[in-house]
Amino acid sequence: MSRREALEKQLGHRFNNAALLEQALTHRSAGAGDNERLEFLGDGVLGCAVAEELYARFPRLAEGRLTRMRARLVREEALAEVAGQLHLQQHLKIGQKHPLTPSVLADAVEALFGAVFLDAGYAAAREAMLHTFGPLLASLDPSDVEKDAKTRLQELMHARGRKLPEYRVVATHGAPHQRSFEVECALPELGLAAVGAGTSLQRAEQQAAKNVLEKLPR
Repeated sequence: MSRREALEKQLGHRFNNAALLEQALTHRSAGAGDNERLEFLGDGVLGCAVAEELYARFPRLAEGRLTRMRARLVREEALAEVAGQLHLQQHLKIGQKHPLTPSVLADAVEALFGAVFLDAGYAAAREAMLHTFGPLLASLDPSDVEKDAKTRLQELMHARGRKLPEYRVVATHGAPHQRSFEVECALPELGLAAVGAGTSLQRAEQQAAKNVLEKLPR
């Protein structure tokens, strides 16, 4: 069995168009034909497939908990875990000087689902999601789904009758293919602010909100 066939078996999908798989596994630092567009597409496809499965699996669960469960499954840490199960580090084409970070692995997982979608449609992408995310889905506990930091901070400020948090980008670092962000979360009424960093604006905002929460008086 070739390396490609082994990956397809772990993914649960055999590609009709091998070029899509090749593109999904090519990081921008490796040159032309990279996976960024597939990553964009796969992000939406994966989010939809996960949402559909959670909706069917937990028919009595409210929208808020379903949203938090979906976020837990498609966050960088979970996607990097799936990448490990697929042994993507053995398949990725990446520039010699570029670090193989969890973010790079997570992006490649999203690109794979974009590639499956283009290769065989949504049903095939959903089946691949069920095949690869099976252990994560099985381990979900609806009673133990913590709200993300931004949501917790916003709800706390609302409950206290305070103005909602304000976010602003204070810095960006790195080349386009390895960009990181610094975001400030501020509570002007309380004179509190904190900065968070991440490989996306969303991750930086979440870290900043978490840092502000740690500063808030109980």
